[in-house]
Amino acid sequence: MQEANPAARRSPLRRATTSSAAASHRSAPLARARAADGPASMVIRRRTATTAPAPAAMSAHARTGMAVLWFLAVAAASVAAAPRRLLVDTDMDTDDLLALLYILKHSRSEFDVKAITINANEWSDAGHAVNHLYDILYMMGRDDVAVGVGGDGGISGAGDVRPDVGGYLPLIDQGMSTAGGCRYRQAIPPGRGGRLDVDTNSGVRRGFLPQGPRGYRPLRQPTAQRVMADTLSAGPTTVILLGAHTNLALLLMTHPHLRRNVERAYVSGGAVRVPGNLFTASATNPAAEFNIFGDPFAAYQVLHSGVPVTLIPLDATNTIPVTEEFYAEFRRRQSTYEAQYCFQSLDEVLARHMRRTAGGGHANTGYYMWDSFAAGVALSSMRHGETGGVNEFAELEYMNITVVTSNEPYGARDGSNPFFDGRATPKFGLQEGGVHSGHVQTGIRDAFCLVPGGNRSRRCEDGYTKELSGPEAVRVYVATRAKPNADKNSSLNREFFKSFLEVLNLPKNAGRFNIKVIDLKAVLVSGNGWANIASIDIVYDVLHMMGRDDVLVGLGNTTSLGNPTLGCKNSYAIPHGSGGFIDSDTLYGLARSLPRSPRRYMSENLDHPERQQPHAYDVWQSIRKQLGPGEKIAVLTSGPLTNLANISLSDIDASSVIERVYVVGGHIRDSGHDKGNVFTVPSNRYAEFNMFLDPLAAKTILESSLNITLIPLTVQRKVASFEGILAALEQHTQHTPESKFVRGLISLLQKLQRKQKLYDHMDIFLGEVLGAVYMVQGSNLEPSVKVKPASIVANTTESTDGQIFARRMSANQLKILYNLNNGIYYNHLAKSLANNKQSAVVGSFEEQKAIWSRPQKQFMANIAKDMK
Repeated sequence: MQEANPAARRSPLRRATTSSAAASHRSAPLARARAADGPASMVIRRRTATTAPAPAAMSAHARTGMAVLWFLAVAAASVAAAPRRLLVDTDMDTDDLLALLYILKHSRSEFDVKAITINANEWSDAGHAVNHLYDILYMMGRDDVAVGVGGDGGISGAGDVRPDVGGYLPLIDQGMSTAGGCRYRQAIPPGRGGRLDVDTNSGVRRGFLPQGPRGYRPLRQPTAQRVMADTLSAGPTTVILLGAHTNLALLLMTHPHLRRNVERAYVSGGAVRVPGNLFTASATNPAAEFNIFGDPFAAYQVLHSGVPVTLIPLDATNTIPVTEEFYAEFRRRQSTYEAQYCFQSLDEVLARHMRRTAGGGHANTGYYMWDSFAAGVALSSMRHGETGGVNEFAELEYMNITVVTSNEPYGARDGSNPFFDGRATPKFGLQEGGVHSGHVQTGIRDAFCLVPGGNRSRRCEDGYTKELSGPEAVRVYVATRAKPNADKNSSLNREFFKSFLEVLNLPKNAGRFNIKVIDLKAVLVSGNGWANIASIDIVYDVLHMMGRDDVLVGLGNTTSLGNPTLGCKNSYAIPHGSGGFIDSDTLYGLARSLPRSPRRYMSENLDHPERQQPHAYDVWQSIRKQLGPGEKIAVLTSGPLTNLANISLSDIDASSVIERVYVVGGHIRDSGHDKGNVFTVPSNRYAEFNMFLDPLAAKTILESSLNITLIPLTVQRKVASFEGILAALEQHTQHTPESKFVRGLISLLQKLQRKQKLYDHMDIFLGEVLGAVYMVQGSNLEPSVKVKPASIVANTTESTDGQIFARRMSANQLKILYNLNNGIYYNHLAKSLANNKQSAVVGSFEEQKAIWSRPQKQFMANIAKDMK
């Protein structure tokens, strides 16, 4: 660890604010020393109150003493004038974007953002969030800011925290991998109105932000824990928390010596004297607020760590809703790119929520300045004195609070609490019968939390920032309400509104160019497979590269068939970190090299219905209407069968226009001994991922009357050779942009598999290419196909879900591809990618940027030339 800033050590102000400690509490695994908000200003007042004697009467000793006092005063002044080092931890939701840009607009000589880490277990998915952040920092000319996200470390059953735990899961559910359930996160919709809109910023991000040189790269992306540790090791730093507290809690658990370098933590979240805001879970938990509920145990650790905390809860943010007057003034004042980006982001949120109202007065749009207001309170506090000074934007007071992590009765082991259940010794050394030992909410429909008769009393309080007295409470400085605008004649009714608009529109620290906004048409993707649904934008870019913007795209389901939209049934088996979602969502860091499509996901917007994203079923109906007499459709699936099952169930006549279905996936349990590939669920030895992720959909399709050709895991493995594909690609001297991109991607996957055990499963994705080649080439591959009856196990237990059995009593017959000529397959794949007759129109993002810089006439000429 590097030593703290020497100037900071000399500061009597900083010594006074970190010297004293409160008594420890035995139920928390972290040290309980809590720095007091001591009378630091008294030290300065004593020093500055000294009256200097007249120069003529000074002795040599007096002059020496005066020189020392002068030196100390100058040193103290220089410390006071030093910029405040900031570390921001964010979940990259829309209100976080407003907060980040508001902070970045301030002078670095006063507030210097050193690092930003991403909280990856709430409102955004890590891969999308980190690239979004890189683009914002590039726009603002702040590529110097360190960015941390994720990590593949784990926590052992004994409670040993390994290095670089990624924070993808709450601490209570964190094991040794990044795969896991969604105990708390299921309260956030994965699709529209939730993570999909956050990951894409409702479509605004891709239509506005420039793309800089930084982006996610597998095994090269700095982790959240590494960036936090490096930042705090470099000197005293103020931390601003805008999401769940998992990252900071892990840092304090693994690096307790760095606690002294956290000057203060400003926390956006909690609800002390007002109800919570879990709009999807209010029936079971009306007390919690999203940021704290995302990881209650982590929030408890931060609060009880000894780090001075200022809390900006719903109590305060409820008093600063976005009013019609503020919205109108914001629309009028957008003189910088960052102001434009904030307004467009806010506008999409308001339109999506359909809560914008008309009329006079300070009409409430239903949206609040949560994190941006918290950022304003934090900066004002740092500027005017953290505990004694006047805050420009909020009224604050001390409260004694804690964070509820479990529910009474304490000590009753009911299977809900992994810290205690099935363990002889509680994890992390927690106390038997203590505040962490009760029932822990298992989900938004936890029966324990439902009070019979509809009584809305607080049965479950997980994540509740509870005010109480006694040893479990911590003295915290809490914002209670937003201050009104001092200018009574202003249309802006809150003082912070005035600052927010002024700061965003300052010409200083302004962002660089934005990309011309392009009108978008349509979209499509499945959202319950190996990539989160916002990865639909990668589909757009590939189609655009190939000059196929005419291809319709439709938005599929985010959860498996028959399950509610809030949850992660079966998809919990996909890792969030390396080799999982973070790589798929960024296509292993290469997606940013694709040319940017004019089409992208756009959220629902009543003001612009022409932009609304069609669903998968809408696109299906559109295609059906375009069919001529006798025309039929061939379908290829390369993921869970959810979309096709929904079409089959919604359109009873769908089979009449479907000629054939090629299903890539499944593993037949017949006489062979080969295992499946659901490697994160050891108890299920024979399922394949595409079937396991939605077994009911697979059963609906595979046991239907559709003409199905199954391309199972056995034959996929025969052609899943990195060497075979790369050798075939190298044999073709003519290369196209798409062949270069595919070769680069496959080479990267091969290198990752060789370098890191977390990427051992990379070859399973090579097999999925087979479906496309077989659908086109068919008999040219010298295939061996057998017809067999089969049935699939669905919705039983995780140890059997998704398994396919060849059974004579099954009524349906599947054509099953068992073998083919590997050499012919590799040659056809390479040949098709090298075919320049249907090659890319725009080869890469760099080429696209060059085209954007040319005159329009030259642009059209080049496009025409490329299309010949």
